[in-house]
Amino acid sequence: MSRPIALSCGDPSGIGPEIAVAAWDRLRQDCSFVWLGDPRHLPSDTPYQVVTDVSDAVEISVTALPVLEIPFAAPADPGNPSPDNAVGVIKAIETGVQLVTSGQASALCTAPIHKKALIDGAGFAYPGHTEFLAALAGVDRVVMMLASEQLRVVPATIHIALSDVPKVLTPDLLRETISITANGLRRQFGIAHPRIAVAGLNPHAGEGGAMGQEEGDWITALVQALGQNDDLTVTGPHPADTLFHESARARYDAAVCMYHDQALIPIKTLDFDRGVNVTLGLPFIRTSPDHGTAFDIAGQGIANPTSLIEALKMAQRMAGSV
Repeated sequence: MSRPIALSCGDPSGIGPEIAVAAWDRLRQDCSFVWLGDPRHLPSDTPYQVVTDVSDAVEISVTALPVLEIPFAAPADPGNPSPDNAVGVIKAIETGVQLVTSGQASALCTAPIHKKALIDGAGFAYPGHTEFLAALAGVDRVVMMLASEQLRVVPATIHIALSDVPKVLTPDLLRETISITANGLRRQFGIAHPRIAVAGLNPHAGEGGAMGQEEGDWITALVQALGQNDDLTVTGPHPADTLFHESARARYDAAVCMYHDQALIPIKTLDFDRGVNVTLGLPFIRTSPDHGTAFDIAGQGIANPTSLIEALKMAQRMAGSV
């Protein structure tokens, strides 16, 4: 019997519970998952069934949302995150990691969390969700990929000021980012010979030094050293303004970009609702929707589940490639 995907609940005061139910309703015939959380937090009319063995989820999911119950300290108040529930949110993530590393689940999909509530309620010591997962997995370095059917992008630097990017971006960081991306494309996307396009840091990729020195100083040499071999092709640095149109995208499997917006603007422009956050470098598959808790619309029944649906579908496809 196939293994289900583990879906951690995220912050119960956000849109996580309602989009989980919407995703189950849309996917129950084709993609089974088990929801990890407190069933009190689900919409009141949810047809769910508590399971103790996640292998039962595949059969149950046809008629009910399978739930692996994790008791939380407090009810959910849509739009108002409670530090009282921080321990439960963390336990749901830890349980998901345990399920996927033990082989009981095929992949982990995570609903959005609220960092401040976790800090206030449980002294959460990690910069974010991804770093916590890396710590649980015993991994030092992971990279974030945003993926859809049209484009895969990986930012080498993420949540830092633009003025700090040239200082943080080093040859070692870029080389490691490319390596983790290539390994992820092979292992989790089933691409035997990945083609990676590297964006330049400066406009027109520096234009021979007229618009910046980093490309000439080291980026071009690093890309050329990686170059093309039996199982990898790396090209660039490419001017970012010509890297994302349709014919350019056909020439690579993923683009490694130098900073956050350089990567996220094109994918959110091309496929805003269907972008999926994929963590590469973990010893298991992890996806998540590319949005936050959306407290402002939580509990109103208007949240769009498309990104979560795509995250679950992508996790299923990736599990099939392993």
